[in-house]
Amino acid sequence: MKTSQRISTALVLLVTLSIAAFVAWQQYSAAVPNIKVGILHSLSGAMATREKPLVDALQLAIEETNAAGGIGGQKIEAVVVDCRSDPIYCAQQAEHLITEEKVKALFGCWTSACRKAVKPVVEKHQHLLFYSVQYEGMEQSPNIIYTGAVPSQLAMPAVYWALDNLGRRGQRDERVYLVGSDYAFSRIVNILIKDMLDAQGATVVGESYLPLESTAVAELVADIVKQRPSIVVNTVDGDDISAFFRELNRVGVTADKIPVLSFSITEVELAAKDTPSLAGHYAARNYFQSIQSPQNQVFVQRFRSRFGQQAVLDGPMEASYINLKLWAQAAHEAGSAEPVQVQRTILRQSLLAPEGVVSLDPATHHSWKIARVGKVRADGQFDIVWDSGQPLEPAPFPAYRTREEWSQLLQTFVGIRP
Repeated sequence: MKTSQRISTALVLLVTLSIAAFVAWQQYSAAVPNIKVGILHSLSGAMATREKPLVDALQLAIEETNAAGGIGGQKIEAVVVDCRSDPIYCAQQAEHLITEEKVKALFGCWTSACRKAVKPVVEKHQHLLFYSVQYEGMEQSPNIIYTGAVPSQLAMPAVYWALDNLGRRGQRDERVYLVGSDYAFSRIVNILIKDMLDAQGATVVGESYLPLESTAVAELVADIVKQRPSIVVNTVDGDDISAFFRELNRVGVTADKIPVLSFSITEVELAAKDTPSLAGHYAARNYFQSIQSPQNQVFVQRFRSRFGQQAVLDGPMEASYINLKLWAQAAHEAGSAEPVQVQRTILRQSLLAPEGVVSLDPATHHSWKIARVGKVRADGQFDIVWDSGQPLEPAPFPAYRTREEWSQLLQTFVGIRP
């Protein structure tokens, strides 16, 4: 056989083998099932505005993980359900995702009421729920990974910073007014804040709670004006925030007169059309879109490339993104996405995240977090004026009371919405 014929034959054979290999790979890929994960967020109802962006953040993390090879070559598939802003319905959907859809992990919930409704479902099935929102603490479950801050990682250090830097500028006879929504988060966080203020010699000159979804704020703001606090600490949640600040603006209470430190304000809320100007006031978060680290700048760029250049990011979105990445790392290390296998590796995970280094704490199933305080800019972003410098240890049950003492204290909140 001539040399040219041998080369031609070899090329034909190579092409044939390549085609056969490609067909075989396609058949193999089609035969390998996707790994399903469940996303439990409200796409309708009162919580939809807040929760929809978290679905986008999870989708981005899934797409990035799949582009990098998925989990052992298997792609991740999101099964998204609408919790309808209803905790009971959300728990029913969690049951459906686990038993019918056979998902390998759940990501979701916003309110503590939703998380508490889903908690017995994941515990019954020895499954995993990843929760990304800051909350009041006083909970721990072997089947929940909590990557939102507890008060010891955000509220307490931020209020301590405020005593030194706002109001009377470091004088310990600060006059503090506490305002919140009438549910467990505000009530419990304010217990902790009052304990700290008392130890620091500050005076609580007022404490008021708004019914959830109430806009009747005139009487509250009138009392703030009357009591003349040097700082207002605000745990009001939901749409009540806009009504509260709108009334403050109407009566002339500006940030230079009485600064407000808030714990439920994010960039997403500030981007809403009905949000009044909060410029000059302060918010405490673990993540701000304005963080200048290379990791965060890349994260913001990737998110905007996927969802539009005007997209706004906030802390719960970033924590949701982190949750999916941590789960994927644990599944990769375990060599399996099965919940029982991932539970063996998940508590060893850490990640250089947009907010900084995030590590899971084996003792509490919570994450170590950096605390930050930001000053609201006119454009709805934040200038970061303080951070803790290093991740803070999670303490869902603050150690200055025993768990039994906390449990007894929490009995007083029977009837208060979580």
